[in-house]
Amino acid sequence: MIRSQALRDSARGEACTLNIAGVCNYSPDTTVLAHLPFFGPHGSGLKTHDHIAAFACSACHTCIDDPGRLPPQDRYLYAARGMGRTQLRWIERGLITVKGVKGETRMFRPASDLRSEAEQERLR
Repeated sequence: MIRSQALRDSARGEACTLNIAGVCNYSPDTTVLAHLPFFGPHGSGLKTHDHIAAFACSACHTCIDDPGRLPPQDRYLYAARGMGRTQLRWIERGLITVKGVKGETRMFRPASDLRSEAEQERLR
């Protein structure tokens, strides 16, 4: 199993990358690294590799862990999108490297870009 305390710690204070519509609380204070069982070995008491994960606020983490909360295809979509966003963030921060990548790696949009205008107004 791939275990990295640096990856686990990197979620602290980050924006949620799952951003499940109607669920996300957009609170970086509640963000943790959520392991995603869809893409790797898992089982009772066994989490997937640390890089098979997403930054998740408390609300999205609860939702993605509960198979009955979303249709399977939506759960898979949010998990895949969140994992991709999280991995791009790790590349930006140098926590994961990709051979052959040169120059600008800024690919992650700020959390404010992920919120609707109404949601941004509500949070002000």
